[in-house]
Amino acid sequence: MEFLSEYGLFLAKSITVIIAVAVIAGIVASLGQKGKKQDKGHIEVVSLNKTITSMSDALADVVVPAETRKAALKAEKKSHKAEQKAEKKALKSAADPVVKKRVFVLDFHGDIRASAVECFREEITTVLAQASKSDEVVVRLESGGGMVPGYGLAASQLDRIKKKSIPLTVCIDKVAASGGYMMACVADQILAAPFAVIGSIGVVAQIPNVHRLLKKHDVDIELMTAGKYKRTLTMLGENTDEGREKFREELEDTHALFKSFVGDHRPDLDVEAIATGEVWYGAPAIKKGLVDDTQTSDEYLTGQLDSADIYTVTYAHKKSLPEKFGFALESSSDRFLMRWVRRLMGSAPLV
Repeated sequence: MEFLSEYGLFLAKSITVIIAVAVIAGIVASLGQKGKKQDKGHIEVVSLNKTITSMSDALADVVVPAETRKAALKAEKKSHKAEQKAEKKALKSAADPVVKKRVFVLDFHGDIRASAVECFREEITTVLAQASKSDEVVVRLESGGGMVPGYGLAASQLDRIKKKSIPLTVCIDKVAASGGYMMACVADQILAAPFAVIGSIGVVAQIPNVHRLLKKHDVDIELMTAGKYKRTLTMLGENTDEGREKFREELEDTHALFKSFVGDHRPDLDVEAIATGEVWYGAPAIKKGLVDDTQTSDEYLTGQLDSADIYTVTYAHKKSLPEKFGFALESSSDRFLMRWVRRLMGSAPLV
């Protein structure tokens, strides 16, 4: 027993020392990061044409016989040389050389705060510095909506592209609902996968109220405000019918702005018929006028490989150690929360 107690004490001391060293190392690393110049971010550009060609060649190396592969490679080289000669000849003879169309692909994966808008605005600024009216911007959008100011800003960023008269296409592979559709409706063309979820043009807000519970346990809450409607509903204090009515009025005003925004960008859409908060899948959404065609983003982009140079544009920045640690905790908590929400409520039908 004495041995076990000594061993347990030694183990406890060891764990304490390890934790203390880890904490000190984290503090030192954090201080070191503060002293360094912060990475403001950088743009990463990848040619989708080269990526797909590389993938195709890797598969061909395995499945295509060596002799056939060599013959195809020779034919490809001859064709490439002929194209280069034709391009040089065209450049010499033509006053205005023919420029190949460029397609710039941006990704937006939205959360409830639309936090991706910070990188999204930088990507759009970069693209607008190079794109012309003969090019195209494709946004692969995935969002179930969220806070009004964040998604309003994201939609305004897309409007910058429209104001430059650059063709804008939004591709929805999974979901573009509520704030997500607010963004999508700005586009000249909306494409959706057959089972993508579209719509949910409505506004929702909820807040728990524990006033009666606190009152039951003799806990008083003092809430001071200046301005009649500074606080319409509160979580801790007692809510009034007047406050509830004002809150509903604010929701209706927001809904009216939402409908007006959608109607301005898709004038042929019967906004009143679809602004009920309902959602539709891809094919029925065409009948409602919410989308223009059922097509996945992969199909749309690969269909332009021969006629256009396609580039994916991403704004990225290195995260500091505290940011990485915080992001890991946030991701873990989000996954845990969403897992239990799905179990309790069943957020989507199963197939």
